[in-house]
Amino acid sequence: MSLFNKSVSLVIDKVPPQAVAIFAKRYIAGPELEDAIRVTKDLNSQGAMTTIDVLGENVSTKEETIYFRNLAIKVLEAIDDYELDANLSLKLTQMGLKLSKNLCLDNIEKIFKRAEELGIFVRIDMEDSTCTDDTLEIYRNYRDEFNIGTVLQAYMRRTRDDIEKLSDGKLNFRLCKGIYDEPRRIAYKEKDIVRDNFIYCLETLFKKKAYVGIATHDEYLVFHAERLIREYGLKRDEYEFQMLLGVDEELRSIILNNGHRLRVYVPFGKDWLPYSIRRLKENPNIARSALEGYLK
Repeated sequence: MSLFNKSVSLVIDKVPPQAVAIFAKRYIAGPELEDAIRVTKDLNSQGAMTTIDVLGENVSTKEETIYFRNLAIKVLEAIDDYELDANLSLKLTQMGLKLSKNLCLDNIEKIFKRAEELGIFVRIDMEDSTCTDDTLEIYRNYRDEFNIGTVLQAYMRRTRDDIEKLSDGKLNFRLCKGIYDEPRRIAYKEKDIVRDNFIYCLETLFKKKAYVGIATHDEYLVFHAERLIREYGLKRDEYEFQMLLGVDEELRSIILNNGHRLRVYVPFGKDWLPYSIRRLKENPNIARSALEGYLK
Protein backbone atom coordinates (compact mmCIF):
# COMPACT_ATOMS: atom_id res chain seq x y z
CA MET A 1 0.00 0.00 0.00
CA SER A 2 1.36 3.43 -0.95
CA LEU A 3 2.00 6.07 1.72
CA PHE A 4 -0.91 8.12 0.33
CA ASN A 5 -3.33 5.17 0.47
CA LYS A 6 -2.23 4.20 3.98
CA SER A 7 -2.62 7.78 5.17
CA VAL A 8 -6.16 8.03 3.77
CA SER A 9 -7.18 4.74 5.43
CA LEU A 10 -5.80 5.86 8.80
CA VAL A 11 -7.26 9.38 8.97
CA ILE A 12 -10.53 9.19 7.02
CA ASP A 13 -12.65 8.65 10.18
CA LYS A 14 -11.34 11.95 11.56
CA VAL A 15 -11.91 14.02 8.42
CA PRO A 16 -14.78 16.55 8.69
CA PRO A 17 -17.89 15.58 6.67
CA GLN A 18 -17.52 18.70 4.51
CA ALA A 19 -14.11 17.46 3.35
CA VAL A 20 -15.33 13.92 2.73
CA ALA A 21 -18.09 15.41 0.56
CA ILE A 22 -15.47 16.78 -1.83
CA PHE A 23 -14.24 13.26 -2.49
CA ALA A 24 -17.63 11.55 -2.34
CA LYS A 25 -19.82 13.66 -4.62
CA ARG A 26 -18.64 11.92 -7.78
CA TYR A 27 -19.62 8.52 -6.40
CA ILE A 28 -23.14 9.35 -5.18
CA ALA A 29 -25.97 10.42 -7.48
CA GLY A 30 -27.19 13.07 -5.05
CA PRO A 31 -29.57 13.45 -2.10
CA GLU A 32 -32.86 12.85 -3.91
CA LEU A 33 -34.49 10.08 -5.95
CA GLU A 34 -34.60 12.49 -8.90
CA ASP A 35 -30.79 12.47 -8.86
CA ALA A 36 -30.69 8.68 -9.16
CA ILE A 37 -33.21 8.82 -12.01
CA ARG A 38 -31.10 11.41 -13.85
CA VAL A 39 -27.88 9.42 -13.42
CA THR A 40 -29.59 6.18 -14.45
CA LYS A 41 -30.97 7.76 -17.61
CA ASP A 42 -27.47 8.93 -18.52
CA LEU A 43 -25.92 5.52 -17.84
CA ASN A 44 -28.67 3.76 -19.79
CA SER A 45 -27.89 6.02 -22.75
CA GLN A 46 -24.27 4.77 -22.55
CA GLY A 47 -25.40 1.15 -22.65
CA ALA A 48 -25.09 0.42 -18.92
CA MET A 49 -27.78 -0.85 -16.56
CA THR A 50 -28.03 0.31 -12.93
CA THR A 51 -29.05 -0.84 -9.50
CA ILE A 52 -30.42 1.99 -7.37
CA ASP A 53 -29.55 2.05 -3.67
CA VAL A 54 -31.14 4.20 -0.98
CA LEU A 55 -28.36 5.23 1.41
CA GLY A 56 -28.96 4.72 5.12
CA GLU A 57 -28.62 1.71 7.40
CA ASN A 58 -28.75 0.63 11.05
CA VAL A 59 -31.92 2.60 11.73
CA SER A 60 -33.04 3.08 15.33
CA THR A 61 -36.85 3.39 15.12
CA LYS A 62 -39.76 1.61 13.46
CA GLU A 63 -40.76 4.91 11.86
CA GLU A 64 -37.41 5.16 10.09
CA THR A 65 -37.86 1.68 8.62
CA ILE A 66 -41.27 2.62 7.29
CA TYR A 67 -39.82 5.77 5.71
CA PHE A 68 -37.11 3.76 3.96
CA ARG A 69 -39.58 1.02 2.96
CA ASN A 70 -41.83 3.59 1.30
CA LEU A 71 -38.85 5.24 -0.38
CA ALA A 72 -37.73 1.86 -1.76
CA ILE A 73 -41.20 1.37 -3.21
CA LYS A 74 -40.97 4.84 -4.76
CA VAL A 75 -37.70 3.75 -6.40
CA LEU A 76 -39.46 0.73 -7.89
CA GLU A 77 -42.31 2.88 -9.18
CA ALA A 78 -39.87 5.41 -10.65
CA ILE A 79 -38.03 2.61 -12.48
CA ASP A 80 -41.35 1.56 -13.94
CA ASP A 81 -42.65 5.07 -14.69
CA TYR A 82 -39.47 6.18 -16.46
CA GLU A 83 -38.85 2.78 -18.10
CA LEU A 84 -35.33 2.64 -16.66
CA ASP A 85 -33.03 -0.33 -17.20
CA ALA A 86 -32.51 -0.67 -13.46
CA ASN A 87 -33.27 -2.70 -10.39
CA LEU A 88 -33.29 -2.07 -6.63
CA SER A 89 -30.61 -2.79 -4.04
CA LEU A 90 -31.96 -3.24 -0.51
CA LYS A 91 -30.28 -3.21 2.93
CA LEU A 92 -31.92 -5.33 5.62
CA THR A 93 -30.70 -3.15 8.50
CA GLN A 94 -32.49 -0.25 6.80
CA MET A 95 -35.66 -2.35 6.97
CA GLY A 96 -35.21 -2.93 10.72
CA LEU A 97 -33.27 -6.21 10.89
CA LYS A 98 -31.46 -5.19 14.09
CA LEU A 99 -34.63 -3.82 15.68
CA SER A 100 -36.98 -6.72 15.01
CA LYS A 101 -36.72 -9.50 12.49
CA ASN A 102 -40.50 -9.62 12.11
CA LEU A 103 -40.57 -5.88 11.39
CA CYS A 104 -37.86 -6.36 8.77
CA LEU A 105 -39.74 -9.23 7.12
CA ASP A 106 -42.96 -7.24 7.04
CA ASN A 107 -41.19 -4.33 5.34
CA ILE A 108 -39.33 -6.40 2.76
CA GLU A 109 -42.40 -8.47 1.89
CA LYS A 110 -44.21 -5.26 0.93
CA ILE A 111 -41.24 -4.25 -1.23
CA PHE A 112 -40.93 -7.71 -2.83
CA LYS A 113 -44.64 -7.80 -3.63
CA ARG A 114 -44.57 -4.36 -5.26
CA ALA A 115 -41.46 -5.33 -7.22
CA GLU A 116 -43.19 -8.49 -8.39
CA GLU A 117 -46.20 -6.49 -9.58
CA LEU A 118 -43.89 -4.23 -11.60
CA GLY A 119 -41.59 -7.01 -12.84
CA ILE A 120 -38.47 -5.54 -11.21
CA PHE A 121 -35.61 -7.51 -9.67
CA VAL A 122 -34.48 -6.78 -6.09
CA ARG A 123 -30.97 -7.42 -4.79
CA ILE A 124 -30.58 -7.90 -1.02
CA ASP A 125 -27.29 -6.21 -0.19
CA MET A 126 -24.79 -7.89 2.12
CA GLU A 127 -23.75 -5.94 5.18
CA ASP A 128 -21.26 -6.77 7.94
CA SER A 129 -20.77 -10.26 9.34
CA THR A 130 -23.41 -9.80 12.06
CA CYS A 131 -26.00 -9.82 9.25
CA THR A 132 -24.68 -12.65 7.08
CA ASP A 133 -26.71 -15.54 8.50
CA ASP A 134 -29.97 -13.58 8.47
CA THR A 135 -29.35 -12.24 4.97
CA LEU A 136 -28.72 -15.67 3.47
CA GLU A 137 -31.63 -17.20 5.39
CA ILE A 138 -34.01 -14.52 4.12
CA TYR A 139 -32.76 -15.00 0.57
CA ARG A 140 -33.30 -18.77 0.87
CA ASN A 141 -36.81 -18.33 2.26
CA TYR A 142 -38.01 -15.89 -0.40
CA ARG A 143 -36.07 -16.84 -3.53
CA ASP A 144 -38.70 -19.24 -4.87
CA GLU A 145 -41.54 -16.75 -4.43
CA PHE A 146 -39.94 -13.54 -5.67
CA ASN A 147 -37.37 -12.41 -8.26
CA ILE A 148 -34.56 -11.62 -5.86
CA GLY A 149 -30.85 -12.17 -5.35
CA THR A 150 -28.25 -11.42 -2.71
CA VAL A 151 -24.50 -10.93 -2.32
CA LEU A 152 -21.48 -13.13 -1.58
CA GLN A 153 -18.15 -11.70 -0.46
CA ALA A 154 -14.90 -13.36 -1.56
CA TYR A 155 -12.95 -12.21 1.49
CA MET A 156 -15.20 -14.19 3.85
CA ARG A 157 -13.80 -17.61 4.72
CA ARG A 158 -17.31 -19.06 4.83
CA THR A 159 -18.34 -18.11 1.28
CA ARG A 160 -17.41 -21.37 -0.44
CA ASP A 161 -19.46 -23.30 2.15
CA ASP A 162 -22.36 -20.86 1.73
CA ILE A 163 -22.44 -21.56 -2.00
CA GLU A 164 -22.76 -25.28 -1.32
CA LYS A 165 -25.43 -24.80 1.34
CA LEU A 166 -27.53 -22.65 -1.01
CA SER A 167 -27.11 -24.95 -4.02
CA ASP A 168 -30.46 -26.64 -3.47
CA GLY A 169 -32.35 -23.79 -5.14
CA LYS A 170 -32.15 -20.71 -7.33
CA LEU A 171 -28.71 -19.07 -7.32
CA ASN A 172 -28.52 -15.36 -8.09
CA PHE A 173 -25.63 -13.51 -6.52
CA ARG A 174 -23.53 -10.41 -6.76
CA LEU A 175 -19.98 -11.64 -6.11
CA CYS A 176 -17.67 -8.96 -4.72
CA LYS A 177 -14.46 -8.88 -2.71
CA GLY A 178 -16.06 -7.40 0.43
CA ILE A 179 -15.72 -4.03 2.08
CA TYR A 180 -16.40 -4.25 5.85
CA ASP A 181 -13.51 -4.43 8.32
CA GLU A 182 -13.88 -8.01 9.56
CA PRO A 183 -11.55 -9.93 11.91
CA ARG A 184 -8.96 -12.25 10.40
CA ARG A 185 -10.57 -15.34 11.94
CA ILE A 186 -13.54 -14.96 9.57
CA ALA A 187 -12.12 -12.98 6.65
CA TYR A 188 -9.03 -13.28 4.48
CA LYS A 189 -6.72 -10.29 4.75
CA GLU A 190 -4.20 -11.04 1.99
CA LYS A 191 -5.06 -9.44 -1.36
CA ASP A 192 -3.91 -12.43 -3.40
CA ILE A 193 -5.97 -14.89 -1.34
CA VAL A 194 -9.08 -12.75 -1.75
CA ARG A 195 -8.46 -12.62 -5.51
CA ASP A 196 -7.93 -16.39 -5.68
CA ASN A 197 -11.08 -17.05 -3.68
CA PHE A 198 -13.06 -14.68 -5.91
CA ILE A 199 -12.02 -16.67 -8.99
CA TYR A 200 -12.66 -19.99 -7.24
CA CYS A 201 -16.14 -18.90 -6.11
CA LEU A 202 -16.97 -17.46 -9.54
CA GLU A 203 -16.05 -20.70 -11.28
CA THR A 204 -18.00 -22.72 -8.71
CA LEU A 205 -21.06 -20.57 -9.31
CA PHE A 206 -20.74 -20.90 -13.09
CA LYS A 207 -20.52 -24.69 -12.69
CA LYS A 208 -23.76 -24.56 -10.71
CA LYS A 209 -25.52 -22.50 -13.42
CA ALA A 210 -25.85 -19.49 -11.12
CA TYR A 211 -26.54 -16.02 -12.43
CA VAL A 212 -23.67 -13.86 -11.20
CA GLY A 213 -23.20 -10.12 -11.04
CA ILE A 214 -19.39 -9.99 -11.26
CA ALA A 215 -18.71 -6.94 -9.11
CA THR A 216 -15.14 -5.72 -9.37
CA HIS A 217 -12.90 -2.85 -10.45
CA ASP A 218 -9.86 -5.14 -10.43
CA GLU A 219 -8.85 -5.76 -14.05
CA TYR A 220 -7.06 -8.93 -13.00
CA LEU A 221 -10.43 -10.34 -11.91
CA VAL A 222 -12.13 -9.00 -15.03
CA PHE A 223 -9.54 -10.88 -17.10
CA HIS A 224 -10.22 -14.15 -15.29
CA ALA A 225 -13.98 -13.61 -15.40
CA GLU A 226 -13.83 -13.19 -19.17
CA ARG A 227 -11.71 -16.34 -19.39
CA LEU A 228 -14.31 -18.32 -17.41
CA ILE A 229 -17.18 -16.86 -19.42
CA ARG A 230 -15.51 -18.17 -22.57
CA GLU A 231 -14.65 -21.55 -21.04
CA TYR A 232 -18.22 -22.14 -19.88
CA GLY A 233 -19.73 -20.81 -23.08
CA LEU A 234 -22.01 -18.37 -21.26
CA LYS A 235 -24.46 -16.30 -23.27
CA ARG A 236 -24.59 -12.54 -22.77
CA ASP A 237 -27.78 -12.70 -20.68
CA GLU A 238 -26.44 -15.37 -18.30
CA TYR A 239 -24.19 -13.04 -16.25
CA GLU A 240 -23.30 -9.37 -15.89
CA PHE A 241 -20.44 -7.22 -14.65
CA GLN A 242 -21.07 -4.65 -11.93
CA MET A 243 -19.18 -1.51 -10.90
CA LEU A 244 -19.66 1.43 -8.56
CA LEU A 245 -20.71 4.83 -9.80
CA GLY A 246 -17.70 7.02 -10.58
CA VAL A 247 -15.04 4.31 -10.22
CA ASP A 248 -12.73 3.47 -13.16
CA GLU A 249 -15.02 4.64 -15.92
CA GLU A 250 -12.40 3.66 -18.49
CA LEU A 251 -12.61 0.01 -17.40
CA ARG A 252 -16.39 0.28 -17.52
CA SER A 253 -16.17 1.35 -21.16
CA ILE A 254 -13.73 -1.45 -21.96
CA ILE A 255 -16.09 -4.07 -20.49
CA LEU A 256 -19.07 -2.65 -22.39
CA ASN A 257 -17.07 -2.43 -25.62
CA ASN A 258 -16.12 -6.09 -25.19
CA GLY A 259 -19.81 -6.91 -25.55
CA HIS A 260 -20.67 -7.63 -21.92
CA ARG A 261 -23.63 -6.30 -19.98
CA LEU A 262 -22.65 -4.06 -17.08
CA ARG A 263 -24.62 -2.64 -14.17
CA VAL A 264 -23.58 0.45 -12.19
CA TYR A 265 -24.40 0.76 -8.49
CA VAL A 266 -26.12 4.15 -8.10
CA PRO A 267 -26.56 5.27 -4.47
CA PHE A 268 -28.57 8.31 -3.47
CA GLY A 269 -29.79 9.86 -0.25
CA LYS A 270 -28.94 12.19 2.58
CA ASP A 271 -27.21 9.50 4.67
CA TRP A 272 -24.12 9.46 2.45
CA LEU A 273 -21.32 9.75 5.02
CA PRO A 274 -20.95 6.11 6.28
CA TYR A 275 -21.07 4.78 2.70
CA SER A 276 -18.47 7.30 1.56
CA ILE A 277 -16.08 6.53 4.41
CA ARG A 278 -16.28 2.77 3.76
CA ARG A 279 -15.56 3.29 0.07
CA LEU A 280 -12.64 5.62 0.74
CA LYS A 281 -11.14 3.12 3.19
CA GLU A 282 -11.55 0.30 0.66
CA ASN A 283 -10.10 2.28 -2.22
CA PRO A 284 -8.10 5.39 -1.22
CA ASN A 285 -7.36 5.99 -4.90
CA ILE A 286 -10.89 7.42 -5.03
CA ALA A 287 -9.61 10.24 -2.83
CA ARG A 288 -6.55 10.70 -5.04
CA SER A 289 -8.56 10.97 -8.27
CA ALA A 290 -11.15 13.24 -6.68
CA LEU A 291 -8.43 15.50 -5.27
CA GLU A 292 -6.68 15.69 -8.62
CA GLY A 293 -9.94 16.70 -10.28
CA TYR A 294 -10.65 19.26 -7.56
CA LEU A 295 -7.22 20.88 -7.99
CA LYS A 296 -7.38 21.16 -11.80
